Amino acid sequence: MATLTRLAWWLLAYASLALGFIGIFLPGLPTVPFILLAAFAAARGSRPLHVWLRRDRRFGPMIRDWQRNGAVSRRAKRTAVAMMALSVLVMLVFMPDRRMAIPGIVVMGGVAIWLWRRPEPR
Repeated sequence: MATLTRLAWWLLAYASLALGFIGIFLPGLPTVPFILLAAFAAARGSRPLHVWLRRDRRFGPMIRDWQRNGAVSRRAKRTAVAMMALSVLVMLVFMPDRRMAIPGIVVMGGVAIWLWRRPEPR
């Protein structure tokens, strides 16, 4: 059972990491939450991946800040909100009925509020 649980964490870690990388290039798909989830899952399922993520020059500081204080940098907050705003614009322009965008806008608005309430690293 322990091996199966560890395998599930391992799969979640690598799937989240893949989605995080895709999110770098695809507006609307967040990067930061998937990288943080990958680090969380890797700590339980893949020690080498967890160590690699914490040492990575791009993701390491973000992961360490989150693990220490639940902190998110101002730059990451601004980038996330800008990408969410771009996603809202894309939804409003391309959806056949703009009312279909309302759930996405509400969720992104909630995420933006939650994100800005997170502390910033010292």
